[in-house]
Amino acid sequence: MNETQASQLPVYAGNDLGAVWRSSATAFRLWAPTACSAALHRFATGTDAEPEAADLGTMPMQRSEGGTWYLKLSGDLAGQYYQYELQFPDGTSTVTADPYAHAAGAGGTRSMVLNQAAAVPDGWQKDERPAIPAHARSVWEVHVADFTADPASGVPQAYRGKFMGFTVDGTTLNGDGVHPTGLSYLKRLGVTHVQLQPIFDFATVDEVSGEDYNWGYDPLNYNLPEGSYATDAFHGEVRVRECRAMVQALHSAGLGVVMDVVYNHTYYSNSWLERTVPGYWNRRWENGSLTNGSGCGCDLASERTMVRKYLVDSCVYWAKEYHVDGFRFDLMALHDVDTMNAIRAALDALPGGEDILMYGEPWQGGSTRMEHGAIPANKQAAGLLDSRIGFFCDNTRDAIKGGVFNAGSAGYINGDMHCGYRVLHSILAWRGGQADFMPQAPGQVVQYVSAHDNYTLWDKLKCVARRGDYAAPDADLLAQNRMAAGIYLTCQGLPFMQGGEEFARTKHGDHNTYRGPLELNRLDWTRAAQLEELVQYYHGLLEIRKAYPELSGMAGDAEPCILSLPGWLIGFVPERRGESLPGRLAVYYNPERTRQWAALPAGSWRYLCDGTHAAAEPFGPACRNAIELAPVSVTILKVE
Repeated sequence: MNETQASQLPVYAGNDLGAVWRSSATAFRLWAPTACSAALHRFATGTDAEPEAADLGTMPMQRSEGGTWYLKLSGDLAGQYYQYELQFPDGTSTVTADPYAHAAGAGGTRSMVLNQAAAVPDGWQKDERPAIPAHARSVWEVHVADFTADPASGVPQAYRGKFMGFTVDGTTLNGDGVHPTGLSYLKRLGVTHVQLQPIFDFATVDEVSGEDYNWGYDPLNYNLPEGSYATDAFHGEVRVRECRAMVQALHSAGLGVVMDVVYNHTYYSNSWLERTVPGYWNRRWENGSLTNGSGCGCDLASERTMVRKYLVDSCVYWAKEYHVDGFRFDLMALHDVDTMNAIRAALDALPGGEDILMYGEPWQGGSTRMEHGAIPANKQAAGLLDSRIGFFCDNTRDAIKGGVFNAGSAGYINGDMHCGYRVLHSILAWRGGQADFMPQAPGQVVQYVSAHDNYTLWDKLKCVARRGDYAAPDADLLAQNRMAAGIYLTCQGLPFMQGGEEFARTKHGDHNTYRGPLELNRLDWTRAAQLEELVQYYHGLLEIRKAYPELSGMAGDAEPCILSLPGWLIGFVPERRGESLPGRLAVYYNPERTRQWAALPAGSWRYLCDGTHAAAEPFGPACRNAIELAPVSVTILKVE
């Protein structure tokens, strides 16, 4: 289907696509304008292998407005499963699950009619998003299974690696009562948001056996949770209830929840979407072959009207029905600017929606072909995107620790001090026009040094240092780890970290563990206890970030005052012009392997961070005129 043919299809603007349940009847509506007939096939169970499996028959649907097919059935159908059967004018036919389904059976091939009110945990109606000021926000990324799969986590076995693992409070390492794990650990760490790697239903993990592992970037059903994370994958309402319980538990702990969403592609080229309107949903080259900007050969054409509507509807659904606090967009540059702005506007229209985070990867995995003159949502489009749509800053990442595509390349903290020029720009969230992009505001820039892709920070430091025993503690590399955190947590923007970065998480040199094994991916809670001092250092930096809004650049119009220092030292004073107040902090970066002296601004200064310890309250003796900086360190001072 070419651009002209796609644009000529009727458009449906209603909000009732899918199965809309009422106790007296359920209405089914499917957008399939090119089909010549449609039917609804119902089942008693989600798979034929279950007890009480029964075929409940097929009923024809009626052509309706906007290219949709419609059928309304009387009675309470909650818990029944269904598929659509479509016939096309060329004689082909297809069977498909409902792209707008809100629940499904095991394996996700049969959709389920869902009574939303019967799939909520106790107290769900009172659940609220935590109020977290923009300047205090920080994001900690984790995979659901990784979080509690470690037997030492203290989480009951039935909940390990599941949504419900997040609901267990008070856990400690092997029950020792001393070293917190899981939710208790997160509450103490001090991050404000937990970003979950994909939690919607994905294709390559067996939901019944649970023996497989995958990061989840292989979407199957966009509007319902992954069944392998539920304690019961067969009954569709269970995964819905338990996913909500996870969100509720994180909210009760004062933490926001960010969904990692993969709207740029479907795992299968004959996805449920493509089966309903063949040729419409995916981008194609002029010769008809699928574009492969996602690396999966089936990019979604976000610039097309009904694709854009689908993405907007899906985000709004998760925000309304699961109370999520943000969305991280995988390969966001495969989406067009107008679609991203439409999602932002739709979320803003929700109660409290302006506080919902939006950010993504401003790059593609390969080439794609956008229609209608659509503009990719990449870094170069920062000025066209809403200023509250952020993007990961690989410029900052690579300046600090070295490039991710060359294991041995160094950055400012570990051998290439020439990267200091780029670190200087990172402090200002790259708003000085030094790169090929120009953020509108600090909040557009996600500052980070590690995420699920590529080496963990610790493993990258090991690679650069050529020290292959990845698990072994190393004083030099621990200093580099601390310095990396100290830099991006004092730069303007939104700080982000891979879960476990704060205890030198290692995957033993494997840079791409998307297919497991779980034993390599799961958080090692014993290591977290062993490297407690590093964890406490991160905690201190996060507390400083919360206590001093000027660091984020989101608390006024102030810009840091850069200090004149010798060599590769960097120093700055985060001014507070928006409040008509003088600077009260001074920050220094020393990448040298030796102690260095640096001049101090006027006044009497005390430590918030000395390169090894960090706290929101000043400590140590007062300093005047000059200070000796520890090797490979970040120093933060407060004026008395």
